[in-house]
Amino acid sequence: MASTYLTKTSTTVTNDKKFTVSAWVKGSDLGGSVQAGVCGHRSTTNAGNSSFQFGLFNGGYYAAFVSNSGNDVHINKVTNRLLRDVHAWYHLVIAVDSTLGTASDRVKMYINGELQTSFSTDVNPPQDRTFLNDSCNIDVGRLTYTDGAFKYWDGIISHFHFVDGTAYPASTFAETDTTTGIWKPKTAPSVTYGNNGFFLKFENSGAMGTDSSGNSNTFTVNGSMTQLLDTPSNVYVNLNSLGFQDAANSQLSNTNTTFTGATSGDHNLTIGNLAVDTGKWYWELKLGGTINDYSYIGIRDIESNPTKQQYVGTVTGGVALRSDGYLNIDGSFPSQFSGISYTTGDIISVGLDLDNNKIYWYENGTLINSGGTTITNRLYAPSASMVGNNGIFNFNFGNGFFGTTAIASAGSNGNGSLFEYDVPSGYYALNTKNINSHG
Repeated sequence: MASTYLTKTSTTVTNDKKFTVSAWVKGSDLGGSVQAGVCGHRSTTNAGNSSFQFGLFNGGYYAAFVSNSGNDVHINKVTNRLLRDVHAWYHLVIAVDSTLGTASDRVKMYINGELQTSFSTDVNPPQDRTFLNDSCNIDVGRLTYTDGAFKYWDGIISHFHFVDGTAYPASTFAETDTTTGIWKPKTAPSVTYGNNGFFLKFENSGAMGTDSSGNSNTFTVNGSMTQLLDTPSNVYVNLNSLGFQDAANSQLSNTNTTFTGATSGDHNLTIGNLAVDTGKWYWELKLGGTINDYSYIGIRDIESNPTKQQYVGTVTGGVALRSDGYLNIDGSFPSQFSGISYTTGDIISVGLDLDNNKIYWYENGTLINSGGTTITNRLYAPSASMVGNNGIFNFNFGNGFFGTTAIASAGSNGNGSLFEYDVPSGYYALNTKNINSHG
């Protein structure tokens, strides 16, 4: 999350003309004029080697090396390809070798294994330019922009490699899966890391800065860093920031799992980015802020053209339980469950059975609609809506967090995912691995 980062001080540089950065990233906000830092280098002793920047700029993949307080730019490259999909993992690689004779070969940038050749800004370094120096600060999760401000990564980072002394292509760190055709990480690539090199797997939740390169270049964690199960090899559903919420008055955060509504007036709808029409699926939502009778939790058919100004169940393609117990299906109100009035602090769970076309709701672990509610078989995604009440919906799709707060205690039958309550037998978290196996 923003303001969270890792940092360490470098030692003697193996080769100050060659280095490689490889990182898998998934962002919460990639549009507009967003500046987001995946990593950065800040000199503490040498003004000539002051600021390496690696991340996003105005939606494009961005890399720069700026020295002498912004007066001496030796790398400045921004791809014309924009990285706008907040639901996808991107593999970003930059390989720098200033000894090469051809200027355009000295900085190579890759996106998901593809060498980038089209740039909106394209400044390459002079031959034999030096970049990194001893006793600098290396940051992961932020960079120092030319105005001196820090730009943080708001999202997830995985499989982060830094190589000191060698320029490697993207294929060193990832490969195409022969079955699916998907670009995937190599878990143990064959590289020579050099003195300052490191490999951050983020696999130890109690020591997220652990270096797995063999160099013991351990990082210090700053801020509140959380370990998520969402990885490049198994992508979990999150909320769609590209269409359905009222962008002017509501927002998504926490890797698009927290939906915060407007303070007044507007109907605010959100919908998940993975949809299914078979299988059995489970997720949870913890209520925060102010919850009123116009809070709806359920599912939407992604083919029914939902808009941000609709409640979940008030039009065809939507099914939802309202906070006062009213059931909404395709615009009708067939029943009201007695004794239901969920409010701030409650956890509402959804069990979606598309093998038998049923949906179930649970309040704080207790089943609300015994026997389930019959629904039409469609292509459904998780969804929720509210109206002008400044409510907060914190979804847990199996990563084990409501917003930034970990679940109190994991329920049983999570099938590798982390939920607050026991998952009904035969139900799974909505992620790509489970969809391939059970969808």
